[in-house]
Order: sequence, then structure tokens, then C-alpha cells
Amino acid sequence: MELKEIEERIRKESFFVSAILQEMEKVIVGQKYLMERLLIGLLTKGHILLEGVPGLAKTLAVSTFSKVLKLSFKRLQFTPDLLPSDLIGTLIYNLKTGEFSPKLGPVFAQIILADEINRAPAKVQSALLEAMQEKQVTIGDDTHRLPEPFLVLATQNPIEQEGTYPLPEAQVDRFMLKLKISYPTKEEEKKIMERVAIEGLKEIEKKVVSLEEIHRAQEASDLVYVDERIKEYVLNIITATRKPEGSGLKDVKRLIDYGASPRGSIYLIKSAKALAFLKQRGFVIPEDIKEIAYDVLRHRIILSYEADAEEIKSEDVIKQILDAVEVP
Repeated sequence: MELKEIEERIRKESFFVSAILQEMEKVIVGQKYLMERLLIGLLTKGHILLEGVPGLAKTLAVSTFSKVLKLSFKRLQFTPDLLPSDLIGTLIYNLKTGEFSPKLGPVFAQIILADEINRAPAKVQSALLEAMQEKQVTIGDDTHRLPEPFLVLATQNPIEQEGTYPLPEAQVDRFMLKLKISYPTKEEEKKIMERVAIEGLKEIEKKVVSLEEIHRAQEASDLVYVDERIKEYVLNIITATRKPEGSGLKDVKRLIDYGASPRGSIYLIKSAKALAFLKQRGFVIPEDIKEIAYDVLRHRIILSYEADAEEIKSEDVIKQILDAVEVP
């Protein structure tokens, strides 16, 4: 398909993006970064890990997002006593028929908010992550497909680590993006205060997009053109996380224990294509890669004890890598 045709199709299929953001802004103040990343997750069918202190409207943003799209939504509060069957479902014995029948769990929704995922034990985390990877769950002898689209948005609290079960690096790697949600500005907080404490929250009035239009947008996002030089640029970035000295980053080598996995390069391309789609562009540019790189890589680079001792964050390392790798 020619680039002109791709751009025409993207313009046609991305018409609802501004309508979604406009409708969400009736409820959510600020948080444009979060709302755009939710759209990227939807377009790429990628799951998202949100990290931020309580009270930053993470739950409200996700539930509002599901209402605007008219998708089924479940909020799961993860606790230390949660069992895998509480999540995926179980078999119930029917006294009349003498047979077991499946009772499907709350994971059978199109948008799942896994609140404080690091408070649940490893078995529950694994059950959810298996569902995320396979898009299906097994109850008894039967396999049940999860609904389409299926998007998991998990939250974790960065400040209170007592009584938590941190996600292992291999499981965190399954999330396409990890977002750091920050405090609102003073002006935004004034609007929040007025809207919640004085005016009261507004209800979502209309459905902005149909399921069929979401599927068409996902297909159009896949069509976004990626030049060979952009692919090489992504590979150079990922390689620099594994062998920094090869990119002239000898000082960075001591800060990294393990670099990004192959999922890093896959998700970097997929999310950059979705970002170009949101900007109604039919091709990926280096700025797209740079913009989304922090969200894709911050949970894939495992820092050394030396970096922790010096209070160096993964974002600092990513910035050094992006500054050092030659832009095409």
C-alpha cells in the first residue's frame, strides 16, 4: 500500500481520537499523557502498568475510558488473601445434574483494572499474567477465550512496600508500557478541587466509538510505515541497553545489570506506530521512538546495585542512551 493511501486510511479511522479525549476531559482534569497512552494500549492490544501514589485519578481515568468506549469494565482489588479462582473463575457442582459447570471470574471483561497488583501473591499474579499472554484461561478441562479487545491496566503504589509481593522482572516484561503518573499542576489541581468538591463529577454522556471502529483503527495502526533506518535505530537503542560500551557509553555499563529483552524492540516499534496513528501520520519518525522509549524501556532495564546506591533511575540511563545513539 502506498504511503498516501495509508495516510488517507489513518485520517479516516482516527477521527474518533479527539472525540474520546474531549469526552474524557469532561471528567478527567489534565492527565493527557495517561489518556494518550491508554489509547496506544488499545490500538496495540498491549497491557499497561501504572505507577503512582494514591489519589491521582488512575482508577477514575480507566473507568471513564471504558465508559467512553462502552466496553465492559472490572476493577479487581488485589489483596494478600486473593486466590487464582477469585480471578479466573472455578467449577461449581450442580446437585440436580450431578455435573460441574464453570463459573467465569471477573477477568472476563474487556478492560481490567488490577488495582495494587503487587499486593497479591505470586500464584494470583501468574494467573493474571497468563491470561494477558494467552488471551484465554483454563477452568477444569475447558479453555475459555477472553473477550476482544482485552486490556489489562495494573497499578502499583511506589511508596508503600510493606506487605507486598513485587512482580518479578520476567513478569513485568509482559507489560508493553510502564507509566509514571505524576502530581497535577497547581492550575489543574484547582480545577479538580472545583469540579469534585463544588460542582460534582459529570457523567459520560455518549459512546464515542463502536467495537467495529476500534478493530478498524487497530488494523490501520498496523499499516503505519516503518523505514529500515528507523528499525536500525530501534535495534541500536536496544543493543545499547545490553552493551552500552559499543555505543561509547562506558560509564553506563556499570549501571546496568541486564538490558531490554526482544520484547523491548517489538513494543518500541508497535507503540511508535500507534503514536504516529494518534498524530494522524502514516509513518514513524525518530521523535516517536524517543517519546515512547521511556514508557517501553523503564521496566526492562535492570539497574545495578551501584546505580541504586547513587540514586540513578532507569530514566536517567535511557536519556543517556538516547543522547548517545545516532538519530537517522
